[in-house]
Amino acid sequence: MWATGDPLICKAHIAALGVAFAASPTLASDCRIALLLALDVSSSVDAEEDLLQRQGLAAALTAPEVQAAFLDAPQSVALAVYEWSGREKQNTLLDWTLIDSPRVLMESAAKLGLSNRQTTEFPTALGHAVGHAAKLFAAAPDCDTKVLDVSGDGMNNDGFTPKQAYGAFPLDGVIVNGLAIETFGVKAANLNAVPGDMTSYYRDELIKGPNAFVETATGFADFEDAMRRKLSRELSVTVLGYLDIDL
Repeated sequence: MWATGDPLICKAHIAALGVAFAASPTLASDCRIALLLALDVSSSVDAEEDLLQRQGLAAALTAPEVQAAFLDAPQSVALAVYEWSGREKQNTLLDWTLIDSPRVLMESAAKLGLSNRQTTEFPTALGHAVGHAAKLFAAAPDCDTKVLDVSGDGMNNDGFTPKQAYGAFPLDGVIVNGLAIETFGVKAANLNAVPGDMTSYYRDELIKGPNAFVETATGFADFEDAMRRKLSRELSVTVLGYLDIDL
């Protein structure tokens, strides 16, 4: 498992897993979950925090319990990842990839850990980030369940809301979970915030579908552990007979 405290060491470990790997879209005939992860790169996320997200995600994907959650079931998981910030500011980091072996999982983690953000100055268009997922799911493999997982440290402040996105985009049948990054007491800009603000906001405004949940990270330094918990939970639960609910 990688330690995320030293960026240079982490970069070396990631590079060793396969710098040259380039993920390509993969069609699956036996897929249980299409899992789409969305990472916040809005202006509230500084360079150090962004690095903690990317390297934390790479480390979480290769943690033993997460590898087991991906690979121990008879059916495979399709994984894709994108970053988001302002309106029309979304960028794919990993296109749909069928995680059917430890090698593919390691290579995908390496690609994500070595990725670089495309924008730094845009606001938090959470509804647009959710709407963008519909386009990516349209190109996803045919899987039993579709799950969108959005992580972020700020409330929507640009464009339409997630609930409006659910009414406007073809996201029926998609389960939406959240990873809320609480920065109360961590960032000076958030000293007037209330503990649990982001968790409550994601619970009230973002998640949808049966068994949808919010995982909480106490600051970006806790992102890796929170992502490990969230992935283990998501991949260990099979949702059958999903019917979308009115929001």
